[in-house]
Amino acid sequence: MSILLVTSSPRGAASHSTRIATEFAQKLLAADPSNTLVVRDLVANPLPHIDADYATGIYTPADARTPRQAEVVGVSDAVLDELFAADTVILATGFINFNISSTLKSWVDHIARSGRSFAYGENGPKGLVTGKKVYIVLASGGIYSEGAAVQFDHAIPYLRGVLGFLGMTDVDVIRIEGVGMGPDAVTAALAKATAKVDAVVASQQAAAAA
Repeated sequence: MSILLVTSSPRGAASHSTRIATEFAQKLLAADPSNTLVVRDLVANPLPHIDADYATGIYTPADARTPRQAEVVGVSDAVLDELFAADTVILATGFINFNISSTLKSWVDHIARSGRSFAYGENGPKGLVTGKKVYIVLASGGIYSEGAAVQFDHAIPYLRGVLGFLGMTDVDVIRIEGVGMGPDAVTAALAKATAKVDAVVASQQAAAAA
């Protein structure tokens, strides 16, 4: 199994989403020595925001692109190649202003390409990125999975929507909630997320042994 880990929190080593997602990927690796891991750190190596060269370059034949168009489309091609090669995708993000990080949004912009990751036909759009299992690891200062604040969670609905549009409909969410509510809340949130990660890994091990 090929695992793609995409991290995007600007908090570096202090990031709860990066920590849990990385531990998740490492546990999947340890569970099966044949698994492989590709890491895309969007903070250490941020993707360029899409611009005019990208917008025109993706619709220009490869042999007719300017050097700049070839460069930015090449970035998108590399990111898409990583995605298509993965069996399992782990996306890690902090909850920033009620949505995902801007670095992860840039990743989405590079993988959402007509003719590569989706296509339009007689029956409307069709996602071309299929057969993937996706896990979203989301850390938030408050509680947004239930209660009055649910309406402010634009991160999970957005990711489910865009991933589904591209063909990735098997999506699970691992939340690390309430980390802004004090040390005890952080400890509880990390323990709950770790327990869910461990349950997923154990389930995969059991399935492999069956």
